[in-house]
Amino acid sequence: MKLWRWILLLVIAAALAAFGWHWVAEDPGYVLVQLRGWQAETTVVAAAVILLLAWALISAVWFAVRWPFGALTRRHRKLSRKKMSEGLLALMEGRHGEAERDLHRASRLDVLRGPALLAAAEAASRRGENSRALATLDEAAQVAPRAARVLRARVLRREGRPGEAVNLLAADADAGNLTPGGWRELALASLAAGDTRRARQALEPLQKSGALGARSFAALEAQVLNASLRNAPDAAALNTLWSQLPKAQRRVPAAIDAYARKAASFGMMLPAMDEVESALRREWSPLLIETYGSLGGEDIEARLRRAESWLDAHPNDAALLLTLGRMCVRQQLWGKATQYLERSLALSPSSGAWEALGDVHAGQGDAALAQRCYRNALALARGEAIEPLPQGARSTRLDTRPIAVEERSEHGVPRLPE
Repeated sequence: MKLWRWILLLVIAAALAAFGWHWVAEDPGYVLVQLRGWQAETTVVAAAVILLLAWALISAVWFAVRWPFGALTRRHRKLSRKKMSEGLLALMEGRHGEAERDLHRASRLDVLRGPALLAAAEAASRRGENSRALATLDEAAQVAPRAARVLRARVLRREGRPGEAVNLLAADADAGNLTPGGWRELALASLAAGDTRRARQALEPLQKSGALGARSFAALEAQVLNASLRNAPDAAALNTLWSQLPKAQRRVPAAIDAYARKAASFGMMLPAMDEVESALRREWSPLLIETYGSLGGEDIEARLRRAESWLDAHPNDAALLLTLGRMCVRQQLWGKATQYLERSLALSPSSGAWEALGDVHAGQGDAALAQRCYRNALALARGEAIEPLPQGARSTRLDTRPIAVEERSEHGVPRLPE
């Protein structure tokens, strides 16, 4: 297809040249130039050719004159780009001193000045040279003010000055002009400064920007909501805050956990249980099932029966088994507690299960086994090796193998478990 296109263009060009030549040949025109007694006569075509040649000659002379200076400029541009590349590689590899030096050299080129100075400030901050980083950011603010402001807030937060970071970003946040990175820094700095209200305000624009992935945003959102609810001064403030949260945030497991534990500490056991049970009916959550078992209250027997009914649907959930074990410990049902906790440890070892099993042996008067369980809980939390219990201390007839549960799709088709 391209060959036929070129052939067609050549045919058209040849036709235009032929007609043009005949048109010029009939009347080539006449040009007369007179200057101080000197005159030149020629045709229009020849005059046009002479002008083109003169323009080409002048251009060649101008290029020859400028070439030495252009060579220096090209060398400077090439060297700056090379230093920019080497500096970024050094920054990623952790060679922060070399990175800062190369990036400062790259900043001599105007087109690279902003990015190079910002990267150099980041390198200085990672080295712990926060004063150098802030001085570099003063220079970067002249060419990239918004990016320099966000990075300055990050440096201040790393230096342990979150209040200054919040004040730096507050004006742009109130005007809604922060970049996605600015909203994230505002949320983190506000959390560090204890200003949970402003941290919550940063969540919505950050979510709309889509700058963070779903998992990263969910972790930040859970952190902000958890801190906000746990910092409630009294029951009235807690209920007001909970009612003002959007519906989506009231369904975050970490937020429900924080609300339930804080409400229970204020004596509001019924609202705490209602939120946890409603959330578990909507969606199963190991975090909330652990919350369900750790809350106090006098209705422990009814809650134990309700939790045991969930075993049919979740027989291999270590968190549910741990919750059942803890509730049986509170009821002094040592045998059932041992079975639940040993099965939980077999499915997923945790320091909480070892601690609860230690409570079982302590309740039965076996101080030696209780101490071993507590030591295992501490060792597991530290990432150290645990010391297995003697065979005689374990239930010999307990089957700790995972139970196969039939799973079906929304169309009722059986499928293999994940």
